[in-house]
Amino acid sequence: MKVYLINQHNRLHKHLENFKSKSVMKYDKSKLVEKITEIRIETKKSLNELNLDFFFHYNIFPSNILIYETQWNLENRTMNIGDTIVQQAFLPPIKRLSQKVIFAVRINQIINEEDKKGFSYETIEGHVEKGISIFTIEQVGDELKFKIQTFSEPGNFLTKLFGPIITVPYQRYCTKKALAFVRDQLEKQ
Repeated sequence: MKVYLINQHNRLHKHLENFKSKSVMKYDKSKLVEKITEIRIETKKSLNELNLDFFFHYNIFPSNILIYETQWNLENRTMNIGDTIVQQAFLPPIKRLSQKVIFAVRINQIINEEDKKGFSYETIEGHVEKGISIFTIEQVGDELKFKIQTFSEPGNFLTKLFGPIITVPYQRYCTKKALAFVRDQLEKQ
C-alpha cells in the first residue's frame, strides 16, 4: 500500500508493473470473515442477453471511490487468471480532497457458467485487506442478481486498529455504491 496526495491516474500503469511481481497475501480462508451482499437487477433480459463487457473490464466502482488499471487492458486482451489490477482508492471518496491509496489484487478465478458469470481476486502484499473478493452476476429463476462475496480480514496493523471505526464503515459504503453502480449499468441495457 502506498499513500499519495496527488492523483496517480497517469502513473497507474507504472504501479501495476511494480505489483505484478509481488505475491498474493497468505491467508487461511477458514479464519476469514465472510460477507455477502447482493442487489436485484430489474430487467427483462436474461443473463445471456446482457452485455457484460463493462463488468469484465472491472468497471464496478464509481470513479470517485476507486480508479484502476488492469493488466489485460494494458496488454489489449481479455481477463485471464493471474492478471493483476492496481487500484487507487480515494479516502474520503472525493477525488481532489482525499488521500490516494494504491494497492493491488490478482485474478484467481473466472466464472463462466450458464447461470453465473463473474470473477474473483485475491489481495496482493501491501493491500489493506487480506483475502478474496468474488463478483458475480447470477440468474436465479426469473431473477437476476449482482453479488459481492468477500472472505477477508485486516491486512496490516493499522487496518486492524482502525478497522471498526474507519475501514469497515468505508467498505460497507463502497460495497453499497458498487452494487448500485453495476445494477444501473445493467438496467440501462
